[in-house]
Amino acid sequence: MIKTPTSVELANVVRGLAIDSVETAGHGHPGAAMGMADIAVGLYGKHLKYNATSLNWHDRDRVVLSNGHAAIFLYSVLYLTGTPGIELEDLKSFRKAGSITPGHPEFGHTPGVETTTGPLGQGIGMAVGFALAERQIRGEFGSGICNHRTWVFCGDGCLMEGVGQEAVSLAGHLGLGHLNLLYDMNGISIDGSTDLSFTEDTAAKFAALGWHVLEADGHNPSEIDDALASAKLETERPSIILFRTSIGKGAPTKQGTSGIHGAPLGGEESAAAKAALGLPAEPFAIPEAHLKAWREFGARGAVEMQAWQERHDSMSTDQRSEFERRVEGRLAVGLSDTIARQKADWLSEKPAPATRKASQMCLEVLTRDLPEMVGGSADLTGSNLTGTSSISVNNGRYINFGVREFAMGTIMNGLALHGGILPYGGTFMVFSDYMRNAIRLSALMQSKVLYVLTHDSIGLGEDGPTHQPVEHLASLRAIPNLDVFRPADVIETMEAYEAALDGAGPAVMALSRQGTPCVRKDPSAENLTARGGYVLREARNARDITLIATGTEVAVALAAAEQLEAGGVTAAVVSLPCWSRFDAQSASYRAEVLGDAPRLAIEAASPFGWARYVGSEDNVIGVTDFGASASASELYQHFGITPEDITFKANDLILRHAASQAA
Repeated sequence: MIKTPTSVELANVVRGLAIDSVETAGHGHPGAAMGMADIAVGLYGKHLKYNATSLNWHDRDRVVLSNGHAAIFLYSVLYLTGTPGIELEDLKSFRKAGSITPGHPEFGHTPGVETTTGPLGQGIGMAVGFALAERQIRGEFGSGICNHRTWVFCGDGCLMEGVGQEAVSLAGHLGLGHLNLLYDMNGISIDGSTDLSFTEDTAAKFAALGWHVLEADGHNPSEIDDALASAKLETERPSIILFRTSIGKGAPTKQGTSGIHGAPLGGEESAAAKAALGLPAEPFAIPEAHLKAWREFGARGAVEMQAWQERHDSMSTDQRSEFERRVEGRLAVGLSDTIARQKADWLSEKPAPATRKASQMCLEVLTRDLPEMVGGSADLTGSNLTGTSSISVNNGRYINFGVREFAMGTIMNGLALHGGILPYGGTFMVFSDYMRNAIRLSALMQSKVLYVLTHDSIGLGEDGPTHQPVEHLASLRAIPNLDVFRPADVIETMEAYEAALDGAGPAVMALSRQGTPCVRKDPSAENLTARGGYVLREARNARDITLIATGTEVAVALAAAEQLEAGGVTAAVVSLPCWSRFDAQSASYRAEVLGDAPRLAIEAASPFGWARYVGSEDNVIGVTDFGASASASELYQHFGITPEDITFKANDLILRHAASQAA
């Protein structure tokens, strides 16, 4: 008769896989995985609401590994519970080229991984987003359809990082009762004991932040079980369990030291550890009874999922259809027609607002037709103009993030990844630096998040260089898989939103503080902004020069083209609102738009990057320092971003081009 493995023995299987995987790879982080193994047994064995073979079950509990360096911990548990697509060979290929088990968990790359983690603290923020999304959808469709928890493993580093502090502060304020933080409090960081840099009273701090605080021995199965059960009973406050653990649990000489944080144990220590843990000496060997017990953990939620499916099927046809549309990420039927009608009205009216106001006008339309849109701002609602008549804090669709830009970015990623929510959030463009790493993760994961970044240039005026973004457009454009839209008017702004909503990943809306005229005159059934660039004004005859601009500078370029035309120079104007979209067009289209004539770019930002379109930064009218404190009109005069300056520069470029051709 095969003896039923104990909780400790099942945890030791995780420890053994962590030892063997890291040893085989030659690098990795076994310590945290070995330390958290007992918590995993308690969570997956009894408390987690999930079905390992049904990764898309909407009402599953979400598990986030914020301390993503412990990736082998998550991969081992996913394999042991029977997650389809993860085999033992994948653990043997840990961190190797082409494997589905990379050095940190990657959403969309490894089955069962809910979100990409690794930059410490961001997993906590994304977990806050998961919990917010769950509460919002539960409020709309009922607890019979959406009633799950988010469990997030984290370590000391996650709570040292500022973004972690921002996120837990907001979570406490919002009372996210379905959020549970499992703190691996092992007291060790890369440099040594956390006493070197981190000595705060975490329990008292979280209590002051409005959290439900629990403490437990992270290696005692009974205490683990009691703490997890208590966390599940709390519905009004987020819960944190401070699990006292020993990093590298089971390693004879390295347990409890920084030496096991981010390096293999070594052959001798590995063999001794496995012997002490009662594991086979053979690498990756798992006793049959142990694997069977873990697989039973993975199948434990099948009955609960079937009951949920029956409740789902009994929904009214309309409600079920709307729920499925939302969680599948499909846009509302008829939205494109609504957008087309609104564009036609604006083309007739020709409003001339700042593009931040144009954004609000667009959001007014979109949030009415897309109930999944949830917005917010980092304490700048009145400046970003992110509020609309359709969304409010009362209906859960508007989030006052406070002055927490980085947390806002991570939370929006969690909202998007959860499913059923389409988030957007605003701040000043210059403060995108605070949340750049969250934007980078949006692009890496291709999470559909809309970043509403206003006050996009020196045109914001008197707040001066600290608030005037100069290098930020170039910096954001450098991020792969991120569409950065800088629309010229209300029409382009609506088209930018439409393109972003139709896209697969994140987008930035770079929006002005100052007003700008409606530059689009002719109706077009095609979304020209979605192509990234197009000829806004063609020259009457063969082009002498092509002026290329974005945002509010498009109107300035049009005025310069008129001056040039009056002087006998034929000028075309190209609006280039989204470089990444334009670069994705065919070579023939790009050549047709840009033309063969000399090209001059105009943008109230750094010239960096423009050489790809105009040949040299010498052919760019831009801003090469940090701006100044003055009115927008004075600054545009100072930096030569006027029709007169453009005309002068264009004529000079034409002469230089002619001379070079003749030489």
